[in-house]
Amino acid sequence: MSETVHLELGARSYDVLIGQGLLARAGELIAPFAKTKRVFIVTDQNVARLHRPTLVASLDAAGLRNWTITLPPGEGSKSFAGLEMLTRHLLQAGVERNDLVIAFGGGVIGDLAGLAAGLVKRGVDFVQIPTTLLAQVDSSVGGKTAIDTPEGKNLIGLFHQPRLVIADTAVLQTLPERELRAGYAEIVKIGLINDAPFFEWCAANAAALLAQAPEAEAPRQHAIRHAVAAKAAIVAADEREAGQRALLNLGHTFAHALEAHSAYDGALLHGESVAAGLSLA
Repeated sequence: MSETVHLELGARSYDVLIGQGLLARAGELIAPFAKTKRVFIVTDQNVARLHRPTLVASLDAAGLRNWTITLPPGEGSKSFAGLEMLTRHLLQAGVERNDLVIAFGGGVIGDLAGLAAGLVKRGVDFVQIPTTLLAQVDSSVGGKTAIDTPEGKNLIGLFHQPRLVIADTAVLQTLPERELRAGYAEIVKIGLINDAPFFEWCAANAAALLAQAPEAEAPRQHAIRHAVAAKAAIVAADEREAGQRALLNLGHTFAHALEAHSAYDGALLHGESVAAGLSLA
């Protein structure tokens, strides 16, 4: 069973769909937003190997012509070089302003593809299909897109809201435990900000959330929906971080410093940095 969280931003409002099996339905879900019936998938090599066939079959069945741009995995792609590579690939593939970009991957792909979509042809619509727990609960929602620089993380970017977010919890079954733990840090953050009962629930259900077993599905979907709903409420009240939205940066000042110090080499995952940052804060 899938659930829907609505993010209310007037003309920029959209739904976040959460549940198992949504990737196989992506074509029908995306079709209403694909004005030209042309979509450009942006993904990385790991996600393409595991999940691209399911997405492409769904898009084909919905009559959506699709092209795939596959990038190297890892934080290194979230750079000026990665942005140049992606925007040039999109232009060479013939993207037009009324086409649709699909960000299909974790937070790196979501941030990079969202930024490229916001820049190319002065703005192309995009859809988020997050494939990591961290991306499903945090980075795919709220419209923040950016790349990293030697001066700091996420310092070059823009606000570009997606038209739809499709969070298929089934794809999390292919994640290593380390990635699940990284996502768990962003879930716990929501409890620490303003929801003590949810924080206590996270502590009591940590083992179930991190398990790679069928019984993990129900608590994991509950945690994702709760975290997304909490973030959606904050973003709806303060889209451009003039005040309240800064709460979502809890732990992130330390986290970004740790990531910059490691030169974004992949030795430290973003969620691991956030976990350390929460403790330091």
